Amino acid sequence: METPNWQTEIPTRVTSEGFNVDLHVKVLDDRVVQRAKDRGLDALVYAPHFTRLPEIRERAERFSDDELTVFPARELFTESWQRRRHVLGVGLSEPIPDFLTLEATMAELRRQDAAVLVPHPGFLSVSLGRAEIEAYDDAIDAIEVYNPKHLPHHNRRAREWARETGQGTFTSSYAHLRGTVGEAWVSFDRSFETAADLAAALRGGEPRRIFHRNGVRHGVRRALEFAHLGYENSWEKFDRVMLQGTAPTHPDHVAYDGAFDDVKVY
Repeated sequence: METPNWQTEIPTRVTSEGFNVDLHVKVLDDRVVQRAKDRGLDALVYAPHFTRLPEIRERAERFSDDELTVFPARELFTESWQRRRHVLGVGLSEPIPDFLTLEATMAELRRQDAAVLVPHPGFLSVSLGRAEIEAYDDAIDAIEVYNPKHLPHHNRRAREWARETGQGTFTSSYAHLRGTVGEAWVSFDRSFETAADLAAALRGGEPRRIFHRNGVRHGVRRALEFAHLGYENSWEKFDRVMLQGTAPTHPDHVAYDGAFDDVKVY
């Protein structure tokens, strides 16, 4: 993989050549699509919380067109809410619920030949740490080395972990707010038509360059995203969305037909 190339200007559009992908966004609507196009992106990876894969696929297809491809993905919540570890799966062929053991989630991702990405490593209590990254070295395909929600030391540590473990790297806007879309992106040398194609490139360590914006506006976007963490990680939200077995990505949901009963933590 090429050495990451960090964007130091404040461009109004993506200026890098290649196929430019914001590898993780939580929001998707007409305004998001237009913002992505205005910023020169070619693709988004859409992975909303607590949403089943069929619904994500349908929405991704609906908002894709000749100018912008939206790839479906899942950021999986593993373990318990208090000890949750997030894993981003790209190129899934079947739905996987949240709140399985980390071991079971990794095994299912491997079974499906999905690309396994580590978003916001070592960040607060919601991420894979160095120990988990080393333990699942053979299953992981890339570590996120820049995330707008991170503080500077988080990004430095992520880059150190990537160097020391030899893992591939990526970045994303991790946009929970529309205005953050396109604040960070990865540029590949070729285009991809499907999520499976993108997953194969990530698994294979295909060359890529990593960019993010800088300056005052970027700082404001980062601050707004960080402030959004308060609700995003509240117990109130989790209790409302997930503790009932009817929630879409709860392992007890009827759609999973009990397939994960022996590896669930709730």
